[in-house]
Amino acid sequence: MTLRATTTGRGRRLMALGAALTALTLAAAGCTGSDPVDDGKDAAEGYDPNAKVTIQWWTGQTEDMQKVSEDLAKEYMKLHPNVTIESSTGASTTDELLTKLSAGFTGGNYPDISYAFGSWATQLAESGRTQNLKTFVGTPEIAWDDFPASARATATVGDKVIGFPAIVDNLALIYNKKLFDAAGLAHPTDDWSWDDFRAAAKKLTNPATNTYGTAYSVSGSEDTTWHLWPLLWQRGGKIIDGKKPTFNSDAGVQALESLRQMAVDDKSMYLDQTDEKYQPLFNDGHVGMVMTGPWVLHETQEAGVDYGVVNLPGLNGDHQTVSGPDLWVLFNKKDPNRAGASRDFIKWLTSKEIDPKWTMANGNLPLRASEKNTPEFATYVKDYPGAQKFFDNLQNCKQPRPTVPGYVEMSGYVGDAVSKVLQGAAKPKEALDEAAKKSASALEG
Repeated sequence: MTLRATTTGRGRRLMALGAALTALTLAAAGCTGSDPVDDGKDAAEGYDPNAKVTIQWWTGQTEDMQKVSEDLAKEYMKLHPNVTIESSTGASTTDELLTKLSAGFTGGNYPDISYAFGSWATQLAESGRTQNLKTFVGTPEIAWDDFPASARATATVGDKVIGFPAIVDNLALIYNKKLFDAAGLAHPTDDWSWDDFRAAAKKLTNPATNTYGTAYSVSGSEDTTWHLWPLLWQRGGKIIDGKKPTFNSDAGVQALESLRQMAVDDKSMYLDQTDEKYQPLFNDGHVGMVMTGPWVLHETQEAGVDYGVVNLPGLNGDHQTVSGPDLWVLFNKKDPNRAGASRDFIKWLTSKEIDPKWTMANGNLPLRASEKNTPEFATYVKDYPGAQKFFDNLQNCKQPRPTVPGYVEMSGYVGDAVSKVLQGAAKPKEALDEAAKKSASALEG
């Protein structure tokens, strides 16, 4: 579980829109303070694997997972006695890592490796402090294609690869079996359409017991925005085209309208102003279905919910979903031995043999497809019912969220538009057109 300002596990892999201003500061940091170190050369050129070297690793983890991180660092150092890994959380919350990195870029004090939300990729790449791992990840021993395509795309900014996947996930549909049975409804299936979803949500809703068929965040954060993208993609829409926002196409309007109908017309959708209430309400039996990710499995189990997991509802058989992968970003310290040692450590950490100790031990999906045949994965899917479905659902992650300058600001505008529409304060087309107009300048940079 990554360290977050939020208290629920659900928020741990979502983009921190609260850090938007910090992200802008970070982008500017590449032009102020100490000069960027990216000179086009391979940061690890001349690396001596036997050289004595110390590297810094900011993990962005909570106390329990920080202990796991430190144990893994010790295991690596036993195998490589010439390497010292100084491991720390880096900041009091994961969100604050971006602030620390920004300040570090200006003052020249930043780590060799840091955990980062995938949505920070563009800003970090533009700082001029990241390594370019494009050639490195192309070597056979990395098995780059073993990582999900969405995670590889998130780590790639333009012609640079700035890091390795740290966490992978996706959105699927979790439902409360008890509520479905009580309503006399057949359980959801992988073949469900959005019409099926809407009909079930309406029947599950009971004002007398404060029970809703489904829920949606209207905080205006990325939690609001990224839940819209699968509905857009399933209709053939695109978020952007080059630097032009296109989410306000007919496909986007239709996607948002389908949500509006449930929220406004049917009143079958609980609208969460905070991002933090809808999962606990599901766990308490007051929400029948939620679109969420594997990070909720542990808390849902602990709540004693008899639940099931299926693909997101689809359109014409298209069940595309969205992924929010996070990264281990590697930075250039102008020392080839530090750069090379950082690469070797992350290669080891994300390997098929070691990754289960990091991801599945924490209830997260494995990073690599090849891990499905490991004993650890067999234990993982047994301990976390529904985990197999989330793992299989990675195949429905057909498109990544854009890693382009301006996405943070654009997401905020889209989130505000969705929130207004679902609360009956705006119409889908007008709201998305306004968001696109505001987003245009941000995407132009």
